[in-house]
Amino acid sequence: MLQMCGITKHFPGVVANDSIDLEVEAREVHALLGENGAGKTTLMNILYGVYSPDRGEIIWKGKSLRLRNPRDAIEHGIGMVHQHFTLIPTLSVAENILLGQRTPHEPFFDASAAERIVRDLSQQLGVKIDPHVKVSRLDAGTQQWVEIIRALSRGAELLILDEPTSVLTPGEAERLFEAIKMLTGKGKSVIFVTHKLKETMALCQRVTVLRRGKVVGTVNACETTEHELARMMVGREISLHVERRPCTPGDVVLRVEEVSALGTRGQQALHRICLEVREGEILGIAGVAGNGQTELVGAITGLHPVTAGRIEIAGEDVTRCSPRQIIQRGVAYIPDRPWQTATLPDFTVAHNAILRMHWDAPFAQKGILRPTAIMQYANQLMTQYDIRASSSRVVARQLSGGNLQKLIVARELARQPRLIIAVNPTAGLDIGAREFIHKRLIEQRDKGCAILLVSADLDEIMDLSDRIAVMYMGRVVGHVTCDKATVEMLGLMMAGVV
Repeated sequence: MLQMCGITKHFPGVVANDSIDLEVEAREVHALLGENGAGKTTLMNILYGVYSPDRGEIIWKGKSLRLRNPRDAIEHGIGMVHQHFTLIPTLSVAENILLGQRTPHEPFFDASAAERIVRDLSQQLGVKIDPHVKVSRLDAGTQQWVEIIRALSRGAELLILDEPTSVLTPGEAERLFEAIKMLTGKGKSVIFVTHKLKETMALCQRVTVLRRGKVVGTVNACETTEHELARMMVGREISLHVERRPCTPGDVVLRVEEVSALGTRGQQALHRICLEVREGEILGIAGVAGNGQTELVGAITGLHPVTAGRIEIAGEDVTRCSPRQIIQRGVAYIPDRPWQTATLPDFTVAHNAILRMHWDAPFAQKGILRPTAIMQYANQLMTQYDIRASSSRVVARQLSGGNLQKLIVARELARQPRLIIAVNPTAGLDIGAREFIHKRLIEQRDKGCAILLVSADLDEIMDLSDRIAVMYMGRVVGHVTCDKATVEMLGLMMAGVV
């Protein structure tokens, strides 16, 4: 169905794709693996018409194809669901489906046609979606389905899925896999971009691995192993599971007592939440996105108002404290979506490395920043945390996702916190960056730090946590120790069944 031959793409100072060859057959699920910055997204953006290659050729169904923009790709039957959704929150599902497409009665919106598309395709995929509901009211998992429906409604024969299970429960992921198998049974092909090796082995027929912009190799999934794929991605032997000794919990560092809070739309988002995190332990919060985790973290960090209850850090009431006051009590915060909420993209790596410390010595004196001290500190963090950039003067937006996340982790952990709040700390990261960040969190836990880990990735929760609390509809519906937890048990609790 598809051949990409000798695809080369340069950006200033970087060869993102270096003579890449990729073949995708009809009815195939083809995995694309590689570290962050390996060139996967650039390659897929070339295939989707976002970028033009400097050299190389795309052959689609035996004919050379020149793509000027995504519309050209869509018209030829190539669709893409990006890792970061492109839906318009203020529009309905039906309006998002027809957005950018011509309708028979322009300039009027053909509501009946849109509703029919949503109902027919959602029925085929085995999901139930109301075409009239605003996208802003949908959880992340349902938005993923809407993105897929939109791509299929445009006649996609080749569907590119970029990290499609990062926001899904285990049950939803299984449903997605069944839908993908149904689509390939009808002659469609799927390029599955993921960092989850278990999914690759379970779903895909062939796997192409990229490393530093080049193809390492293409293998049949049935003829390889997870460890071999990890070695191909990183270029060295790598541990798929973090080794850690049993925890020895100390005093309570974080106590949340009967905390309630409202959501952004005025609904009750938290219902009398109670939990504790002690020195030297990791408490994992599992749950599908949109079940109160954001409000809980916001309440603890001073970013979200609390309507009832009490929050203590090391025995001190911080319920009404500001974010700066929370930071000064030894709290580190690794937020979700760091490119949006934890960095200044047009500031340098060095200046991002001192955010939330920029008012203190040695980085400032009498309100004046001290460039030499800032640069020395940033260079030290870059070496210690393997942050790959040409220099600390590079602006943050030029970093890959993995290196940007390492920068945030380095900045937060370097302050020697007593409490770390980490939200989806490895979402979308490759196996190498994931291993690196997991090891750093375990090191902090072994030093006696208390860690609250909020993640939609059950493998991450089970690998790192000493205890697990599950949230559903703004409530903690259960606690379980890591030695007794199973994916099936947690999945049922996340869905509100248990």
